[in-house]
Amino acid sequence: MTQRLNPFTAAPDVAAAWSAFSTKVEASGLEKPLLELVKIRASLINGCANCLNMHTFEARKAGETEQRVALLGAWQEAPCYSERERAALAWTDHVTLIADKRAPDDVYAALAAQFSKEESVKLTMAILVINGWNRLAIAFDMFNPGAGWKD
Repeated sequence: MTQRLNPFTAAPDVAAAWSAFSTKVEASGLEKPLLELVKIRASLINGCANCLNMHTFEARKAGETEQRVALLGAWQEAPCYSERERAALAWTDHVTLIADKRAPDDVYAALAAQFSKEESVKLTMAILVINGWNRLAIAFDMFNPGAGWKD
């Protein structure tokens, strides 16, 4: 694949603002391993190789095991995730696929039982960010081997 364009050179002001927003959300105080699980899950749903490559590497750096990373494709059946993680992953699924899944009351109730109102907003913003990065990377063929890449 050849990158179609680089949004950071094509529209530097907007791309810089997007990057700054992403950085702010990343530093919002939610636990790093949880954020990486959410990023991997959304990237699996969206089929974003670039973000899967990056965030599986980052998850391992944050202490995630191979098993927990590998089981994200079937997290509903895997017993290795906490109730907080399950609530975040369900919310990720629904927000990522919002046109089809919506955000039903039972999924929101599970989120609200595990996350404060502030944390719920921060988590939702993190889901929006990774979905945005997925769409940029896929639309513009922005695969960057970078972190953790092995041939």
